[in-house]
Amino acid sequence: MADPKAENALRDALSSLGELEERWGAAREYLKIDERRVRHEELTAVAANPDLWSNQDHAREVTTELGRLNTDLESFDALRASLDDAAVLGEFSRDALSSGEADWSLLHELTEMTADISSQIAALETQSLFSGQYDENDAIVELHAGAGGTDAQDWTEMLMRMYIRWAERRGFSVEIDEATGGQEAGLLSATFIVKGRFAYGWLGAERGVHRLVRISPFDSQSRRQTSFASFEVTPLLNDDSSEVEIDEKELRIDTYRSSGAGGQHINKTDSAVRITHLPTNVVVSCQNERSQHQNRARAMQILAAKLAERARAERQAELDALSGNRGDNAWGSQIRSYVQAPYQLVKDHRTDYETGNVEAVLDGDLDGFMEVELRRQRSGD
Repeated sequence: MADPKAENALRDALSSLGELEERWGAAREYLKIDERRVRHEELTAVAANPDLWSNQDHAREVTTELGRLNTDLESFDALRASLDDAAVLGEFSRDALSSGEADWSLLHELTEMTADISSQIAALETQSLFSGQYDENDAIVELHAGAGGTDAQDWTEMLMRMYIRWAERRGFSVEIDEATGGQEAGLLSATFIVKGRFAYGWLGAERGVHRLVRISPFDSQSRRQTSFASFEVTPLLNDDSSEVEIDEKELRIDTYRSSGAGGQHINKTDSAVRITHLPTNVVVSCQNERSQHQNRARAMQILAAKLAERARAERQAELDALSGNRGDNAWGSQIRSYVQAPYQLVKDHRTDYETGNVEAVLDGDLDGFMEVELRRQRSGD
């Protein structure tokens, strides 16, 4: 006689497997896997051309896209193989039950396999949110202290650490280009580049004003303080020059000594560069490279990205999301509140997503907030 518990376990596992098959089929459609296979064949042929590297910029574009297609298709095919293996385990388990003997080792393996497949498909479903033209790009992040005095400057440095920790969790790299120290503590501003696939897609969900409520460590009477800092993000492009021309006559270039703000994250130099684009009043700075020449080159790259973003937003209303609406860096404009006193809570005011584990969030646990906001944006709410 078959074990009823084993029958129920098998029934649940096979039901889950059926749902996973449906989700896999849906992923094949929304990720356009068949179209990607055709594109992969085209690029493979292009990459095989011995003259490819006669144009290095084009060659890099081809090899980068081909590498990403390889990764995506291999992952998708591996997922298909896992589903097939799980189906075989399901058949073995069913045969064992039919013979009157429950094989719990097979059932446990089947349950673990379906859970793993579910996690992999969830990652594909998240990837489908990154449908914007620049979502796969690296991201230029700017933080600015707002209302709140020294606490706001300290909060700005806390935010920089939070996003660096988030980037590390995802395997992204971070290059800090500028950090201006506060009068007593923290940072007045910081600019850094997060490098990794979909960095801009993820960080686009963070654009806006962030509010911190806590007992101020800078108040001798230990009163509660509210402070603000703004987060701005721009996609880093390799072809900014093709989108915008920068007239050197329209630039004001200042050099200064790095303040060394940001502790271990900033190399102390005496060759920092600040560039102001006079027609638009866009200002960028870089102080992390070893020479004035390198700092200027990086600052020009960031300026080109910011001007390209501005031009795109002016040309196409649907790209307005790239520049976003900054609002006031103070009361009433925050997208998210981080409360440490009188209770513990982080709440996103756009989605109502929240958690009581403030320390985990400040240590970079942001994926939940980002994903919910990205889904809200894609739904058009």
